[in-house]
Amino acid sequence: MNPDIDIFDEIDALREQRNAVILAHYYQEPDIQDLADFIGDSLQLAKEARDTDADVIVFCGVHFMAETAKILNPERIVLLPDMEAGCSLADAAPGPRVAEWKAKNPNSVLISYVNCSAEVKALSDIICTSSNAERVIDSVPDDQQILFCPDRNLGAWLQKQSGRDMQLWQGTCVVHETFSEKKLIMLKTRHPKAHVICHPECEPSLLRYADHIGSTSSLLNYAIETEDADTFIVGTEVGIIHQMEKARPDRTFLPLPGMDETCACNECPHMKRNTLEKIRDCLRDLSPRLEMDEQLRVAALAPLERMMEL
Repeated sequence: MNPDIDIFDEIDALREQRNAVILAHYYQEPDIQDLADFIGDSLQLAKEARDTDADVIVFCGVHFMAETAKILNPERIVLLPDMEAGCSLADAAPGPRVAEWKAKNPNSVLISYVNCSAEVKALSDIICTSSNAERVIDSVPDDQQILFCPDRNLGAWLQKQSGRDMQLWQGTCVVHETFSEKKLIMLKTRHPKAHVICHPECEPSLLRYADHIGSTSSLLNYAIETEDADTFIVGTEVGIIHQMEKARPDRTFLPLPGMDETCACNECPHMKRNTLEKIRDCLRDLSPRLEMDEQLRVAALAPLERMMEL
């Protein structure tokens, strides 16, 4: 590529040439968020992937998100700028082990959080996101046992919200499990009027301080719309603060630090693998490309469609 040409112009030209749509999660770098055609949380992006008429989908997120786009769009080219962009939650639930768990509980309903592999989706009865998880739980008859996979923290929060007894897989998010309760208390002491907003993937010890708990889009809406505070302590991946600051530059958003002083633990290392250069290159080369066995895709599609129906 010509070094004198702006990389944003390169991406725009390739996007038009390929008839491509760029989808980006809120946890991406600000520059990637700003160039995306659509930005959102897992549920919003799944809907955009389902409804797009583009020939090429560039998914600026992690591997399970690109898989979801391919499950919903078998005829389209789905690109993931960095195929190594994984997810600690998806990695925590290997398909064969989840299959064994389900086989030991044959009369249960397996609800899987969207942060899982296509193999686990194919084993599931229905998928949920943090945006619609309560509705999905409520759709299961009261007399049926629920298996919830793979996030134990989201599952525990859903148990509390719904009053349902569920068996929980013991997976966690590498970002949300490392937020520091001590540092939250320190921030709250310095900013006593600040509202604490947390994603339900956080540990229960953090959630007990929260003024609002919800999906990434729910946290964004709360930070924009609530009139009870002008300072917010944000207990989720730091990328969302870019959208909060764009929408409400008059407000203060404080990222919740992790326990380790030596690392940026409130950044998802997998999400941050995507870069502008990788987006340009994947559009130019139409690679790396997400491919999927058709039998697996069809099996994984059914529980996703059940979620969409809700």
